[in-house]
Amino acid sequence: MADAAVPVEVIYTPSARESLQGASLTSAALIVTVSRNVKSEVRRYTRAADGLWSFSLVDLPRNGVAGLADTDIRTDRVFYSYNDMITPPSVFMAETSAAIPQVVQAQPARFDASNLEVHQYEATSRDGTRIPYFIVHKKGIRLNGETPTLLYGYGGFEVSMEPTYGSYTGKLWLERGGAYVLANIRGGGEFGPAWHQAGLKGKRQVIYDDFISVAEDLISRRITSPRRLGAMGGSNGGLLMGVMLTQRPDLFNAVVVQVPLLDMLRYDKLLAGASWVDEYGDPDNPTERPFLEQISPYQNLRRRADMPEPFFVTSTKDDRVHPAHARKFAARMEELGMPFYYYENIDGGHSAAANLVEGARRRALEWTYLTRKLMD
Repeated sequence: MADAAVPVEVIYTPSARESLQGASLTSAALIVTVSRNVKSEVRRYTRAADGLWSFSLVDLPRNGVAGLADTDIRTDRVFYSYNDMITPPSVFMAETSAAIPQVVQAQPARFDASNLEVHQYEATSRDGTRIPYFIVHKKGIRLNGETPTLLYGYGGFEVSMEPTYGSYTGKLWLERGGAYVLANIRGGGEFGPAWHQAGLKGKRQVIYDDFISVAEDLISRRITSPRRLGAMGGSNGGLLMGVMLTQRPDLFNAVVVQVPLLDMLRYDKLLAGASWVDEYGDPDNPTERPFLEQISPYQNLRRRADMPEPFFVTSTKDDRVHPAHARKFAARMEELGMPFYYYENIDGGHSAAANLVEGARRRALEWTYLTRKLMD
């Protein structure tokens, strides 16, 4: 780039609600994958004789996640990948990058999606930021607040929550009449690094406000109600669930807390915790500790009449997030006389399952719990 003989041109710059996902050359075009408001858009860029670049959209579905499976600079043939919340992972192929891609291979459907529909809505967080979320449910549901609904979130480490195909969710929840919601709260990477950095360290309350705003929006739209609304999250998402239990338990009737961080005043002393100080803040830093004291679920747990009966899932051999987080929180709930469910698998590391049988058992416990709590 320092060599003046090599010209550098800007072809694409993401807007505030976009992020670049990837780019690849064919013999005739530059194929660029963009996430636009958390849905994929594939662009075919070409350069005219006057040197100006322009693009056309590749004719792929635009309600999910698309990618470049394979390109070759010696030809103009392109293979694309695609899936969404009700479409199994599929491969599309176009003989030329200008042609309409056709499905050449797809995984079999794992659940019946013929009567399902997907929508994207936005909630308004406490500071006015628009928070997008996806919801999938049966067609023609009645807006009476009675739809059993599961809200999932993560919100950290610049990890984007994309609307992808979920076999277990579809078979064990959607087919039974439940609705599933994926929240694109801050802390993730949906809109680039700024979306993540907005919730770092002492600014992290915005992440929790975002999740709360999505829950409240679902209730205000009368899709569901606190009686029918559940939440699920794991690891950093388990911390999110712990904060919901201590800040807004009134919004939920079921909370699945998977392999969670919950003691944010000692997290850096346990296993890999010290490597997350740049994300959460340093409990030993007198300027950063007060915020952690304010949001740490373990230290802020109090007996409340509106507390749902949560389900904690962890693993004895979790080598990333120590099971002490879940153990201590559950023990404190027991001291306070508040009921809960607790499952600690002795194997499995951070997934709380070491093989397919253990994974099936864990998921069966989680979805049975949600069914009993949220469905009649």
